[in-house]
Amino acid sequence: MIITSIKAFPLRIPFQAGTRSAASAWGPAGLQAVDSLLVKVTTDEGLEGWGEAFGFSGVPVTRRALDEVIAPLCLRQDPLGTVQLMARVQEKLHVYGRGGPLAQALSAVDMALWDIAGKAVGVPLYRLLGGGRPDLACYASLDAYCDPDLVRAAVRRALEAGFGRFKLHEKDLSVVRAAREEAGPGPEMMVDADCAWTVSQARARMEELAELQPKWLEEPVWPPENYDGLAEIRGTAGVPVAAGENAWTVLEFGRLLDAGAVDFVQPSVAKMGGVTEMCKVFTLAANRNVTVMPHTFYDGPGLLAAIQVTAVLGTAESMIEWRYFDLEASLYGDQLIMDNGCVQVPQGPGLGIDPDPHVINAYLQA
Repeated sequence: MIITSIKAFPLRIPFQAGTRSAASAWGPAGLQAVDSLLVKVTTDEGLEGWGEAFGFSGVPVTRRALDEVIAPLCLRQDPLGTVQLMARVQEKLHVYGRGGPLAQALSAVDMALWDIAGKAVGVPLYRLLGGGRPDLACYASLDAYCDPDLVRAAVRRALEAGFGRFKLHEKDLSVVRAAREEAGPGPEMMVDADCAWTVSQARARMEELAELQPKWLEEPVWPPENYDGLAEIRGTAGVPVAAGENAWTVLEFGRLLDAGAVDFVQPSVAKMGGVTEMCKVFTLAANRNVTVMPHTFYDGPGLLAAIQVTAVLGTAESMIEWRYFDLEASLYGDQLIMDNGCVQVPQGPGLGIDPDPHVINAYLQA
């Protein structure tokens, strides 16, 4: 069996009419939509696997990296030799850097190949990797609203939908306080600062946030690779720190963990090498007694891949990030089930579910 085709599917799915959020990096400036990049790998025996590259405003450059660099190195290769193929491609491309669009495109291909591997033997990926739990706790990861009233409404909707935990993408303490007031003291709340502050600024914000009892403060420091800075502020006022979505390689994750920089580590399967590399991060974290909370701020094959791997390698504390957006359409409709704050691990072969072709056709970009 050989790989005969690798095709990109750039999608743009608008928010539902009447919903609002703050301007952000999720899509083009001024457009209330989310851009994503799906990748389909096809073999000469007709098996198809789906992957996802980290998208948003970087879709055009990642697509070009896929089409012009990654795909030519993977075509005509054995789709069931994923680990060896990915290692060879990384070695060939290391002179161009070990992250960015090349790594994101490679992540999508790796996911798709693991999808094919499961389909080839007719089992879901988590069974192929050794079996695991049938469901996982998840939390609602909200859009950036930057407005107390909007965030109150979003938190209320998430709690009414059955989520007992939620994450904010907010930097303004008044907005975070509004969310906590709306939720009350019971639900767990996480806050993602998106690398907004210096070390001293982050320490001050953590002291202010402590009264609101966040489960963690995510990526408080700029630049994200300032692991010593994270270690310096970790635990300030009793606030735990989470980070890792912007680490690209296993060696980077090793440095992050060895620095004692985080209470929770967050590999992003659509950025840092796909399933193959994400599995290694779980092992690194387990050896250091650090919980993995995968970064899954996407709702395509990248979400499924993280669910499948976490079902096998996650701890009882590991949770899935569920992007709780007001989008017009879902790639999986009601096939991906979230019930009472838990997501069911899909039981179909490979990643468990294929994306809806009607949704792809409806929102495909040229």
